[in-house]
Amino acid sequence: MFFEVTVLKKALVIFGGVSSEHFVSCVSASYVINNIPNDKYEVYTLGITTKGEWYLYEGDTSLLPEDRWLDSGKITKAVISPDRNDKGIIIFRDSGVEKIEIDVIFPVLHGMNGEDGTMQGLLELSGIPFVGCDTLSSACCMDKAVTNTLADSAGIAQAKWLSVIEEDYRKDKNAFLKKAEEYLGYPIFVKPANAGSSVGITKAADYEMLEKAMETAFKEDRKAVLEEFIDGYEVECAVLGNYNAQPMTVGQIKPANDFYDYEAKYENDNSELYIPAKISEAQQKEVQKQAVRAFKVLGCSGLSRVDFFVTKADGRVMFNEINTLPGFTSISMYPKLCEHSGIPYSELIDRLFTLAMEKNGR
Repeated sequence: MFFEVTVLKKALVIFGGVSSEHFVSCVSASYVINNIPNDKYEVYTLGITTKGEWYLYEGDTSLLPEDRWLDSGKITKAVISPDRNDKGIIIFRDSGVEKIEIDVIFPVLHGMNGEDGTMQGLLELSGIPFVGCDTLSSACCMDKAVTNTLADSAGIAQAKWLSVIEEDYRKDKNAFLKKAEEYLGYPIFVKPANAGSSVGITKAADYEMLEKAMETAFKEDRKAVLEEFIDGYEVECAVLGNYNAQPMTVGQIKPANDFYDYEAKYENDNSELYIPAKISEAQQKEVQKQAVRAFKVLGCSGLSRVDFFVTKADGRVMFNEINTLPGFTSISMYPKLCEHSGIPYSELIDRLFTLAMEKNGR
């Protein structure tokens, strides 16, 4: 009698990071790890501390959300090797150096040094397939000024906007703020160019608030983006795939706060999510069409969540932003939209791994 032996692929989940979204990453990673099909994958986890230290974590995933994994006694110094002959992680145990080959990586990282192309560059050097966009696309989508410039060049409708580097702003901030007032009008949204999860975003209603908003943005990044207010419904569309990317169901957000900021996303349970969105069928189709268009224009692959406004006055679909590594927590919109489209969480993770390996030719 012969028994078929299933060889499990080795999947590595990276979590944590040095950005202000470290906590969100840890929560997302715990859900991802717990939903990886264990009949297909052997899972390894690599944590990055807020100080930038890398450790192989071999403990309970329940310790991730509150960042207690560091005190578990289950951590060992480890790094991803950029050497393509290794194609894996190098672990520095007391007994010596150990190498584990990895088949696919899911960098469940948000914000700077996570989804801005830096990690993706290392993973491309390693030759290991990884979930999500490549280095260039990740960098372009992370920087809101670059994203907006590319969207403008492709004729994708969006709000009027300005950007400024902190050093230039401080040379004559009054002149810049007056320019912003005249061009954008109040209220004005001020954002760090490179940050996610709505960290550092402020809605300014007058000159004094605008000046303070600029300082808030510069705490997160040396470049700020200012956008005009769009009176519209906030909708989001998940996109899944590589060259044949497909849009999922469109969702809608009714923020608990004045707008969908970090607190409304992760700390306030009163925000309402509607799946599908409470917009017309024609508007939903237009959102899906523009989501795939933005995905392709920006060179995305694997997954992205594309956010839009649907204006209340005339129903126009206006591009807001794109997130190449959206949240994967229990309340995150991306997995919810995919689930509503018939792809449950575990199947979604499996598909993302498959897409990563297909892109890499494995």
